[in-house]
Amino acid sequence: MFLYEVIDSVESVKIKYAIVGGYALALHGIVRATMDVDLVLSLSLKDFELIEKAFLKIHLKSRLPIRAQDVIKMRKEYIEQRNLIAWSFVDYQNPTRQVDILITEDIANLDVEKISVGGRKIPVASLQDLLKMKLKAGRPQDLLDIENIRNKIDEKKKS
Repeated sequence: MFLYEVIDSVESVKIKYAIVGGYALALHGIVRATMDVDLVLSLSLKDFELIEKAFLKIHLKSRLPIRAQDVIKMRKEYIEQRNLIAWSFVDYQNPTRQVDILITEDIANLDVEKISVGGRKIPVASLQDLLKMKLKAGRPQDLLDIENIRNKIDEKKKS
């Protein structure tokens, strides 16, 4: 499974991370179709360089002609001037294999929960942090996700 391959790749370089986006919602029990794996890391050059090398080993390459040092050095400009919120990786032999690293968030600012799946504990952003991220993004799919996250939070409060 691609998600496990990504997780193994990230964990091989021993950096902190959290799953966010559609996979995070699914791991929290909210049904949501998604193809790409979304991650949040530390916004440090070291972690971005490590993840770039780790992804190359599983045939994922940067979608844009940029490197880790470019993303960290130019992050503010990419976000403010180019509307770039994620550093995207893809397997050009199988384009369904995609990973986005959010450059607008830092793992240090997220509440991360470990969710057990198939005997593994996967670090996932909390529902509250996913809600904050979705509210900030505000795209059409995010609006539906916001409603589903709020319903799941209410459901958890009642149980």
